[in-house]
Amino acid sequence: MLKALQNEALGKLVLRLALGTMILLHGINKLINPGSLTWISDTLASHGLPTVLAYGVLLGEVIAPLMAILGWNARIAGLLIAGNMLVAIYLSHMSELFTLTSSGGWALELQGMFLFGAIALMFLGSGRMAIKPD
Repeated sequence: MLKALQNEALGKLVLRLALGTMILLHGINKLINPGSLTWISDTLASHGLPTVLAYGVLLGEVIAPLMAILGWNARIAGLLIAGNMLVAIYLSHMSELFTLTSSGGWALELQGMFLFGAIALMFLGSGRMAIKPD
């Protein structure tokens, strides 16, 4: 019975599609609402970082998710998404890093799932159900 559930290629496809789609929706929102890039620029500046780095969010939330969804250089896509999430956590969520919600969950569950899903993708690669299997 459990042998039928052993499908590494399908598991990698599910990971790529889920992570890529969920992150891409954030990127599409930023493309539709360019004011969000201004907010990111201001936040970067408040941390003493160059504001031009705000455009890196488009790499991490548009280009990399598309790469993951397609399975093209999925390991690099995972690395880019993980980097994007580390920056997002640093800029916006450090005060919540060790916080639990009223229901007992980690305050950064969503960000954590994105980060660790991206790290898993980076180590697992695309699988054979991809444009460029690795």
